[in-house]
Parts: sequence; structure tokens; C-alpha cells
Amino acid sequence: MDLKKHKILVVGAGGIGCELLKNLILTGFADIEVIDLDTIELSNLNRQFLFQKCHVGKPKAIIARESVLKYNTNANIIAYHDSIMSQKYNVDYFKKFSIVLNALDNKAARSHVNRLCLAADVPLIESGSAGYLGQVTLIKKNLTECYDCLPKPPQKTFPGCTIRNTPSEPIHCIVWAKHLFNQLFGAEDPDEAVSPDGEDPENMAQAGQNSVEKTQVVRVSTRQWAKETKYNPIKLFNKLFNDDVKYLLSMSKLWEKRKPPAPLEWTNCIGNDSVPLREDQSQTNQENNKMNSLRIWSISECCKIFEDSVNKLFQRLSNEGDEEILCWDKDDEDAMNFVASAANLRCMVFSIAVKSKFEIKSLAGNIIPAIATTNAIVAGLIVLEALKVLENKMDECKTVYLRDKPIQNKMVVPGQLVKPNPKCYVCAAKPEISVKINLNIFTVKQFETKILKQELNMIQPDVEIDDGTGRIMISSEEGETDANNEKTLATFGLSDQSRLKCDDFFQDYEIKIILFHSENLDSTKEYEFISDSQTIKDIQSNVEKENLKQKQIEEERKSRPVEEDIVIESVKSIEEKKRSYEKAFQEENSPSEEEISSKKLKPEDSDDLTSTSVNNASDVISEEDETRNNQQCDNDVILEEVEEIMLEEDSKPAEEKLNGHNGHQKETCENKNSNGSSSQDDDIIECSSGDDVIEINDDESQSYQNGNTNQSTVDSSNVNGEGSNDAITLE
Repeated sequence: MDLKKHKILVVGAGGIGCELLKNLILTGFADIEVIDLDTIELSNLNRQFLFQKCHVGKPKAIIARESVLKYNTNANIIAYHDSIMSQKYNVDYFKKFSIVLNALDNKAARSHVNRLCLAADVPLIESGSAGYLGQVTLIKKNLTECYDCLPKPPQKTFPGCTIRNTPSEPIHCIVWAKHLFNQLFGAEDPDEAVSPDGEDPENMAQAGQNSVEKTQVVRVSTRQWAKETKYNPIKLFNKLFNDDVKYLLSMSKLWEKRKPPAPLEWTNCIGNDSVPLREDQSQTNQENNKMNSLRIWSISECCKIFEDSVNKLFQRLSNEGDEEILCWDKDDEDAMNFVASAANLRCMVFSIAVKSKFEIKSLAGNIIPAIATTNAIVAGLIVLEALKVLENKMDECKTVYLRDKPIQNKMVVPGQLVKPNPKCYVCAAKPEISVKINLNIFTVKQFETKILKQELNMIQPDVEIDDGTGRIMISSEEGETDANNEKTLATFGLSDQSRLKCDDFFQDYEIKIILFHSENLDSTKEYEFISDSQTIKDIQSNVEKENLKQKQIEEERKSRPVEEDIVIESVKSIEEKKRSYEKAFQEENSPSEEEISSKKLKPEDSDDLTSTSVNNASDVISEEDETRNNQQCDNDVILEEVEEIMLEEDSKPAEEKLNGHNGHQKETCENKNSNGSSSQDDDIIECSSGDDVIEINDDESQSYQNGNTNQSTVDSSNVNGEGSNDAITLE
């Protein structure tokens, strides 16, 4: 197959994208286009090896192209520092490629590329990684399920009252600390308030207000109060972790079934070197951990880092000017130290397990730490699956999973491709979806932004009311339907089970939406996709079952003996089996005392035997003796098997075995020497190894093996060796 004739589109030049571009060039592909919107950050350098420190701040796609061209200067690589969702990358653009390879890290872009590949009927290799986990699969129209065939669980959000009043998990405290950063140094957002919420529905009426009146605390904005104190770290500390906590304690109803928070005092904390341990870390591990980002800070360290980061951020804010703000960035050391220290101090207030700076960074940045090895494996699997597609061997393609724990001793687990979901709202013949919504309060603008764009990932939606009137509710033409934005859906006469026809010309995508009116939605939800809720529950249930199954397999594996023990036990069982065979053979051939006494001839029988001719001697053999002779034949077979087992496992040289013939071999050698034959070494054929075996009880084979051995020697050897327990067979 000529790989140079195939045109490849790579979407994404990050962790997987860098490895993928390198693999494609080294495999022989020479016509590639790559698109990525991001620029290179310092934190990328530990896993995206096409970039160096001098490249920080530059476009990923451009630098990735320059780096891989060093492997093949003749390759034709075009790089775009752009968004794949730009209108110029439409269906016609996708049609010119043999295959599309996704290396993206967000749901919206993946869904968009999925729809364009379906519309253009171009095969797509979808991929992703999360820590030690990875996945690669083929998406082909009418052949496999698409990216949207199974609904994805939405990103988890938290009620504001939980963040401000009753946190119960580390993530609640981390979100609060990020909101605090924006309130103090960034863009203020009323929805990200950090002060206690006196309107909490669980709060007893007027409890918080009564507390304010008693303590004479005036509630002002966090930014205003901080400016008045000139961002004094100690005053900030006492307000956030003492005064506000006491205010929360006054809301007695909140703590009827919860453990109440414990206010912190600066003077008590600054000299406290005790370490609040997290749930999965012992004191020994804490002491042994030398990496600062993985250590759990002591209470005193949290206070000092909080003080230092506030001072540095305030200085930077002052240098920017009164109207300027600071932007949160997980790679900003001062910002990260502020969030980590503030989050852990709040965890201490609410008796929540604290986290290391590294863990907080992962959660605060909404990321799972990427691992270079995982990305490399996933990129290699993408190329392998792509080669199958380009060779028209789609029937051999698999969905490949990279696991963090082995399943049946496998870390890379292939699975069968899944057929399209007939109810998929993207690739079904007639896509359709149902939404439960309050038509009396949900506006047209909310419907366009939250449902069409955020949930269904449409770019330029047009919406027509499907009642035969042809009324347009939303138009992709700028300004054409802006007057409808603040109107509720009920204003257009929409009611329970009304239908809307929605399409996106840019994506070549159409869908019908059925509206179900409801005034009893969960207080935390503005809408709900009816078909999704049960499907997501099923997915989560399957994940839980898989995790439980994996845990059971791991426990069974741990309970098994190690491989060395199994081998030793196997060897022992073979030795015992040999000894039992030998013992059984000896018992069968060693008559008991009763048998010996019963076989002694009576005086009168003795005379009869002596008068019997030799030819007729067999006539006086008893039937019991004849039975023993028959058993002897069977025992000879068993013995031969035992001898073979012993020979195969015995490490002694064959010469040593042959010398154990009760002197028969020695006698043979003497006969040979007396006839002028060669010495003993010439008569005994030595085994080259423990597995080589020779036959010494066969005339022809003995003559052939010994070459010039004379007939008398052969006969003597045959007589002495026949029926010997040491006879061995050539294999």
C-alpha cells in the first residue's frame, strides 16, 4: 500500500496529537494537515515532546509541524492555528481526506468533527486518554456507533449554597477557593460569591441576620472589604476562616444533622506544625515524601503560603492599575498557591480530608493529569487502526481499551465495534430527542444557548415550529430573530409535546425536538433530556459493575500463590507420583508371607512334580500364578512409564545409569576386551543430554549404534540387558 497517496487530517496537536504526528511521519505518510487552536504552555513540556521551553507561547500546530518535518523533510504538512469549528472547515473540506484522526480533549469539538465526518462519509478514528486509561475506536457511517450514540454524563456542577455554606468534599472547598480568587483579584461574578448565604433554604429564618445584629458585622462585597484593609493577609484570614464561620454557626438548622464547622484563629494556626493527614496517607508516607507538590502542608505552612501568595498577588494587581484584573491560571504559581492554601484551610474548618498541591491543581484545572506513556500507546493504536481502514479491512478493526489494571493479564483490551444506535440523535435516519422543560419561564435565548449549542453542540442553528405554519423562532442569520430572545417558549403557542425542527446548515445536521412541559423539575435543573436519564444511569451502573468485577479479580489474584510456589508444588506432585508408582510396582511383585507359605509344595506334591517332564511343567502352574503373570505384563507397562518419567527429570548422566546393571555391562566389556574389541567407553553410548535415550535390548539397534561391535558382544548385552529396569528407549 502506497501511504503517500493518502491525505490525512489530524485534529489536535497536544498530548496525543504530538505522538500521532511523529508516528504518521515515521510510518510513511507524507500528506498531512493538522489543526489546533491552543498555544504551548510550560506545563505541556513534560509530555508533549515536540515542544521545548523556547516554544512556550507559540501555536502548537505550527511548532509540531516544524518538529516532525525533521524526520522527513520531503513530507507535505500543512498546519492551521485555528478552531476546527470555524466555518471554513465544512463538509466539503472534510471530503478531501482519506481518513480523519481525532486527538481532541473536549466534548464539543469531538461532537462537531463526528457530525462532519458522518456528513462527508469519511472514516474517523476517535481517541482519548485520562491518566492511565485510554481508548481508540473507528467511527464509520452506517457501520459503527458514532460519538453521540451514547449520551455523555454532563459535567458536574454544585449548588451555590453547598459551596458557600455546607461543603462536604474537597472539591467544594477548591471551587470556593477559585471563586475567592476571582472575588479578590479577578473578574467579580455575583454567582461566585464566597460569603455565607443567608438565604439558604435550609437556614432558619432570620438566623443569620440575628447573628449579624448581635456581632455588629456589616456585610459588604469581598473585593471592597479587601481594598479597605489593603489586602492585609491576617485580616483576610480572620474574616474568611473565623468571622464567616461563626456567622454560619448561627444558622442552627444547617447543623442539626451535620458536623458544625470549627473557626480558625490566626494566632493559634501560625505556630501549629501539625499535619492534617488525608484519608489515604499515613504519617510515615508523609515524612518519606520529599516532593513538595505531593506533600500535605502543615497548618502553619498553609497560613504562611496563604500570607505570601496574597501579598504577591496584591502587588501584581497594584502594578496592573485600578481597573485591571488577574486571570486564574493553574500554571500561575502564585495563583495556585493561593487556591491550594485557601482550599485546605477551609477543609480544616469543615473537617474534610485535605489534598496536596498537585491534587488540588488537577481538580482546580478540571483536568486529569496526562501521562506521556498513555498518550504514546494511544497514538500507536490510532495508526494501527488507520492502516486497517486504508487497506479496506474495516472488518478487522476493533475498539481498543487501555486499562489501568490488567484484565486476564492484559492491559490493552480489544473489543468488537458496536453497531449504530437506532435512537441516536445524530446518526439515526431521523434524529429525534425529547426535552422536559418549563415552557412558561424558559426563554428562546436560553433554548438556543443551553440546549442547541451547549447540549446538542450545534454551531449555527435554525429553528422552525413544526405546526405547518413555517414560523421561524431562531435564525442563524445575524440579527434576524434577536427580538425573540427574551420571549418565553410559551409565547409562541408551544405546549406539551410541541415539535420543533432544528437544523445546522454548517454541520449538515437536522433534528426534531419534542418539548414536554413540566413545572415540577428538580430545583437544580432547568431542563432534562428524557431519553438520557435512564441511559446515563445504565452507563454508570455498568461502570460500577465493571469496577466491582475488576476489584474481585484483583482480590482473587492476590489470594493465589505466587508462580514460584505453583511450580514447586507441581514438581513435588510429580515426585510423589513417581514414588507411588514405584511402591505400587514393588507391592505387586513382592508376594506377601501368606502367599509364600501357600505356595510351598506339600510332600506328596513334590514327588509328582519331579516326575513331570520339563515340557509339561506348565501344566502344574496354578491359575493364580497365571493371573500374576498377566499382571506382571501390565506392571511392566507401568514400570516403563515410570522409567521414562524418571529419565526425563533425572539430571544424572546416562553413563551413570548404564553402570547400574548389576555388573552386566562390566561383564560385557570384559568379553569385548578379551575378543580384541575397543574399551568400555566404545561399548557404552553416552547420552548427550538428559533427554537423549538409547535402546539397549534390541539386537539390530545395538549393532547399529555400536558400529563394529562383534556378535558375541551383542548377544551378551542383549541377555544381560533384556528385561532390566535400567533399559531406556531412544527418542
